[in-house]
Amino acid sequence: MSALGRRVGMSAPAVTERVQRMERAGIITGYRMEVSPAALGLPVTAFARIRPTAGQLPRIAELAAQLPQVTECHRITGEDCFLVKVHAPAVDQLAEILDKFLLFGNTVSSIVVSSPVPPRPLPVPGIPDGPAGLNGSGPTQHSGPDGTLG
Repeated sequence: MSALGRRVGMSAPAVTERVQRMERAGIITGYRMEVSPAALGLPVTAFARIRPTAGQLPRIAELAAQLPQVTECHRITGEDCFLVKVHAPAVDQLAEILDKFLLFGNTVSSIVVSSPVPPRPLPVPGIPDGPAGLNGSGPTQHSGPDGTLG
């Protein structure tokens, strides 16, 4: 909590108390570690929209929950019912994963080429955007041509 306190300009006890209050209020629901899928041997990332056939809606969610390569599954509005995020070591193995969903519906997939906006935290009211940009919208320091930060 000391490092977080320094980043937001608060004392460690104040940060601890605020974090505990947000946990009790259900604002903070957990903690996660960010890892690189490519570093884990899963360089191919894709999003797939899935439209279940009649009566198969629950099977899509069950299958998505069973597949470790599926890291997100969202019930969505529109023509399709689900949006899943899938990681694979290669395109042919991505096809094998997506083919499992074909038992229960149709898929339309898009392979991620780049992610210009990486995952970031939501802005939290009352938490300042210090130099570290904890709310995801603070200033970012870039290295200049001479190597200095500016």
